Amino acid sequence: MIDPWASSSVDYDKLVNKFGIKKFSSVLKDIEDPLPLMKRGVIFGHRDFEKIIPLVNKNKEFAVVSGMMPSGKMHIGHKMVVDQLKWYLKKGGNLSLPIADMESYGARGIDFNQAKEMAVTEYLSNYIALGLDLTDENVLVYLQSEHNPVKNLAFELSKKTNFNELKAIYGFSPSTSISHLYAPIVQVADILLPQIEEYGGPKHVVVPVGVDQDPHIRLTRDISDKFKSKYGFIPPSSTYHRFLTGLTGGKMSSSDPKTAIYLNDSPKEAEKKVKSAKTGGRESLEEQKKLGGCPDQCVVYEMLVYHLIDDDAELKNVYENCKNGTLLCGECKTITAEKMKKFFEKLADKREKSLEIAKTLL
Repeated sequence: MIDPWASSSVDYDKLVNKFGIKKFSSVLKDIEDPLPLMKRGVIFGHRDFEKIIPLVNKNKEFAVVSGMMPSGKMHIGHKMVVDQLKWYLKKGGNLSLPIADMESYGARGIDFNQAKEMAVTEYLSNYIALGLDLTDENVLVYLQSEHNPVKNLAFELSKKTNFNELKAIYGFSPSTSISHLYAPIVQVADILLPQIEEYGGPKHVVVPVGVDQDPHIRLTRDISDKFKSKYGFIPPSSTYHRFLTGLTGGKMSSSDPKTAIYLNDSPKEAEKKVKSAKTGGRESLEEQKKLGGCPDQCVVYEMLVYHLIDDDAELKNVYENCKNGTLLCGECKTITAEKMKKFFEKLADKREKSLEIAKTLL
């Protein structure tokens, strides 16, 4: 069972062809100007994305929903979500970005004032600093607790959902609080919101998520069918991206400083953390030169794939030089750390202005 509120290791290959998730590579050839994350296999799975492709290719109407739960610091792994949103906005998508303060209260016990402050200073400001224009007329940002359309829709949708269904999907126990039980229904309402009359009526929606959020997608698709006759809901499509590996080898986590490079770290801190990251090197220098490194198991190489090298030829060169033992871990770390430092210097330059814009959004 996949738990949306707990970090765990994921076998991506085993998830493909389960729960209706298909390989993203099967539709990649049909996408004009695909995102590097798509070409590089970081986005590995999808559900019904073939229905979104003609809309993306022709800049026709569709919506994108991507929630943010204010429960901790944003780290470098979250950048891949922002990169996807920027791409969809450029392709003509309408972005709906709910701030899941009701979920953070129900699941994590974070009060609403604290969640709102965190959403502005940590999430929205970094989204803007990373280059997403949240003031664009095609972008909707709202707090769940303050947005009546989504709260009203959630209450209506809850009529056709029962405890046994939620237990089967999420593993809830009888001791689970009602607020935690209700949080997934609000997420369902977030995903279906672009399809109600107030927001233009039924349309295709895509939700780009980590695979840990798939239970919410499955529940949404089930509920959308139950309300199809009333609202004409189209079951949402979804894409699934891999998690960025943490500095110590497991999942990068907002709650574990040893694993994460936070977006509010200083350039010097970010550089230092890259240099401390686990690599795919051999046990000795001689063995590395003889057998080559293992970039597919290297956190440092992963940072280059996800965030730091745009040119595919340059990335391929790094991969091959690592595999043949020409590029050693120390040199690769130094190069990657310098790239990360420069990235964070640019981010820091934008943060003050981004924060001022973020304060006007809620």
